[in-house]
Amino acid sequence: MIKNYFTIALRNIRRYGTHSLLNITGLAIALAACLVIFLVLQHEKSYDQYHSNVSRVFQVVKKEVKDGNEEFYSGIAFPAKKALSNDFPQVTFTEFFVSNGSQITVLDQENNSTNQKFIEENGIFFSESVFDQFFDVNWIAGKPDVLSQPGMVALSRSKAEKYFGSVQQAMGRSLLFDNQIRLQVAAVFKDPPGNTDFNFQIVPSYQTFLSNPGVWGFDKEIDGWGLSTSNHQVYALLPAGTGPEQINARLGAFVKKYYRPEAAGKIFHSLNPLTEIHFDTRFGNNGTHVTSKASLRTLWLIGVLILLMACINFVNLSTALATKRSKEIGIRKVIGGTRAQLRTQLITETFLLVLFSSFFAVLLAWIALPYLKYITDIQNKLDLVNSGSMLFLTLVILLTSLLSGFYPAFVLSNFKPIAAIKNKINNSSFAGLSLRRILVVLQFSFSQLLVIATIIAITQMSFIRNADLGFNKEATLLLTGNSDSTTIARQAAFRAELKKLPEVQQVSFSFDAPSSDNNWTSNFAFDHKTEDQPFDAHIKMADEAYAETFGLRLLAGAFYKDADSVQKVVINETMSKKLGMKNPEEAVGKTIRLGAQDWLPIVGVVKDFKNNSLRETVKPTIIFRTRNRASTYMSQTNIKLQTNNPGKALAKIEQLWNTHYPEYAFSASFLDEAINDFYQQEERLSRLYKVFAILAIIISSLGLYGLISFMAIQKTKEVGIRKVLGASVGNIVLLFSKEFTILILVAFALAAPIAWYLMSSWLQNFVFKITIGWWIFALAILTSILIAWATVGYKAVRAALANPVTSLKTE
Repeated sequence: MIKNYFTIALRNIRRYGTHSLLNITGLAIALAACLVIFLVLQHEKSYDQYHSNVSRVFQVVKKEVKDGNEEFYSGIAFPAKKALSNDFPQVTFTEFFVSNGSQITVLDQENNSTNQKFIEENGIFFSESVFDQFFDVNWIAGKPDVLSQPGMVALSRSKAEKYFGSVQQAMGRSLLFDNQIRLQVAAVFKDPPGNTDFNFQIVPSYQTFLSNPGVWGFDKEIDGWGLSTSNHQVYALLPAGTGPEQINARLGAFVKKYYRPEAAGKIFHSLNPLTEIHFDTRFGNNGTHVTSKASLRTLWLIGVLILLMACINFVNLSTALATKRSKEIGIRKVIGGTRAQLRTQLITETFLLVLFSSFFAVLLAWIALPYLKYITDIQNKLDLVNSGSMLFLTLVILLTSLLSGFYPAFVLSNFKPIAAIKNKINNSSFAGLSLRRILVVLQFSFSQLLVIATIIAITQMSFIRNADLGFNKEATLLLTGNSDSTTIARQAAFRAELKKLPEVQQVSFSFDAPSSDNNWTSNFAFDHKTEDQPFDAHIKMADEAYAETFGLRLLAGAFYKDADSVQKVVINETMSKKLGMKNPEEAVGKTIRLGAQDWLPIVGVVKDFKNNSLRETVKPTIIFRTRNRASTYMSQTNIKLQTNNPGKALAKIEQLWNTHYPEYAFSASFLDEAINDFYQQEERLSRLYKVFAILAIIISSLGLYGLISFMAIQKTKEVGIRKVLGASVGNIVLLFSKEFTILILVAFALAAPIAWYLMSSWLQNFVFKITIGWWIFALAILTSILIAWATVGYKAVRAALANPVTSLKTE
């Protein structure tokens, strides 16, 4: 019996080839999209889940309330780990110092520098020997206890082979860190998997950092509670049976005990689970790949909508096919076929169609996966065939078979035998037309929802790329430098040589660009008052050419000069307003004291520029050039170019760099590219919207094409009669297009308010954002109608051009 069901099902799939092809194509696209989405979700959810103690590891994070606003930090003060260990002896704590953009120089057997110099942007964690109790590390050579000594380093296998050729050759050899710290390779471990935010590659001992804090400019802050940096992180390993709420309840008292008195009610510590770090956009992580749970939910929802659209196609096409199959159903009933048998037969056909579709879906997913990294920034190769994906695909096949097959099977099995044999069945007799209209409206609502969302996302990202940031980001080259005193001493000569190049307009040195991921803040006092201001200042350290290089606009006063004998500061417009100044001129001549340093005069006020991303408000900012630390914080070289050939200019600049800083590798990036990195998550979402909006349109068009094909067959005689009575081709095309146009307009009326609500919520992530204008909705509905007309038009024109004699001969 079962064999008979499958045999008949295969026969009917071949008999109704066009119908089968449309269904298989639509389902294959939808299933492939769902499979790829599942693999992405599976990958994102797996981040750092492989650690043995994952449920017991927490990061100690900080929240500060400043001027009524909450700010979140992944880093805490340097003395915090020791204090936490004293106050919570039942908990194991460890600390990291994360160094980014550092240079590693390979030393030869005699510990002399070689030409092997590498800029390592990430993966450097100065760690304690207990760190592998928190994070699973597979040791190949050596043991973690070597990290209890200063000057020792553990390398990943890939770094050991990169620097020395093999693990064996790496052991005992030395590296030079930022041309200042010599490290001996004492251990090698396997590379971490790709699904981690703790990509340990170079792990020097934490004692090495403690012995050399001045390399990073932290020599004076290493024992103080006033400064925290995201580079310094503390993690807690809770004992079994202890929940984070028990520790969190006591951290308020911890703040009161160690921080300055005014910190109470402003600084809060808590434990953030390791399982949440990858998704918590408040704190970020040690990688560049942060994914919010809201984005994952959006992706999951898109997958469901795409699959529902394909199921709607199947139901619509199957019910439209009902009139063709009525005689077959009637004869089966007359010779004794029961409703249950007919439903089983029809659902078997559906199952086979879905099964065939799944084979093509797997093929499409396999083809698409290599291109996934360009859409999602997932660089790891995803495993298409794994137990999870195969179980998911099996469940989706079964669910899709039921969703798509149940209603058509129910409708066709309820045909009355005599009416079916006489072919007296039509769509209205079983209310299929009204249901079909509802399904078409739903389908186009889904597609228009994605189209509107795509237009809004693209428009917002275009606004971000072209927004006025308050400075000139174009043609600005940033060179990563080093903060040691000998390097800083060569800056003047390097600048002079650079300015001789015709391609170079201006050169400055600073800690960072006007807009960066720097969150360096400081408490400060104003106008010789003893108490600090209730908000912190955002710090920018820069030389006298900073304003000209980046095109900062002065509102009052002047920028400080290199020849100034007294150290001076410039503030931004927001700082002036928050200090109560009625106009920028009023701020000039006042004084500011950062922390416990000297009082410094304000000599200028610049127009606001965007410190960070457009998601955040402009921060009150102080720009100054430090004198007492020999400008070691200003190691970044900023070069404003004036050329149409940046590649040629880059080659000349690199040559000068190698002349002046032969011991350092050349590392350059353009400012506009660095700013674009702020919006990686939004760019990924925008690209995903584009892809899925196109898929939704394709699936809708396939369904529409199938429906208009059956309408053309059903209305063959009607079209013939209308043509005999004088109807034009345009009249016939309008006959076919009018109903679908009305349905699309109804679908738009449903989709537009939902899209407006959802995308308005998404735009709330940005302080600076577009206004959702009427033209966005007009463009969406116009796009949908034009695509529908193009889909309907082909079949409608063919029906209109057919010879009416042929269609009327049978009457």
